[in-house]
Amino acid sequence: MNDTARNPEIDVDGLPDYRAVPLQPVAPGYLSCALLGTGTFWLVASLIALIAPRLPLDVDLPPEPVPFLIVSGLGVLSLVRTWLDARLRGWAVREHDLIYRSGVLWRRTTILPFARIQHVESVSGPLERRFGLMRLKCFTAGGSGGDLVVRGLDAERARRVRAHLLGRIGDDADGTDAL
Repeated sequence: MNDTARNPEIDVDGLPDYRAVPLQPVAPGYLSCALLGTGTFWLVASLIALIAPRLPLDVDLPPEPVPFLIVSGLGVLSLVRTWLDARLRGWAVREHDLIYRSGVLWRRTTILPFARIQHVESVSGPLERRFGLMRLKCFTAGGSGGDLVVRGLDAERARRVRAHLLGRIGDDADGTDAL
């Protein structure tokens, strides 16, 4: 038997397109949470830029309004990027994998097969808990480069997805639902 018979070539044009999968948007509270976190960071940075030129330092700093205007401008750009990012994020759970899309300029779509997932954690910081959000961290056999963090899920949905993933990887580990 030749190698072609054991491993036949696949028609690449006939493969399903992952971009055709309808993705769920992140929870509505994610936008507010992300904007608040980003805004707080840039507000503190702007205040430091406003105060720093007035401190008695032996360093030549630009005139007073310049650092503040630069940092504030970067903050506004960062808030716009955060707003766009929250609007463009999406995710889906399919029969054999998890899809997650994020990014504004550099779009990233990650498709993580359940067979590669070894462990799943649900995580939420104080700000996320305030907005009823949770992150799912999926750890893979491929090491940290293959891990996936799904941000912006509402807490209840994140718990259900986590339970489903743990059930699936448990089934796969038992050999009862192998791909």
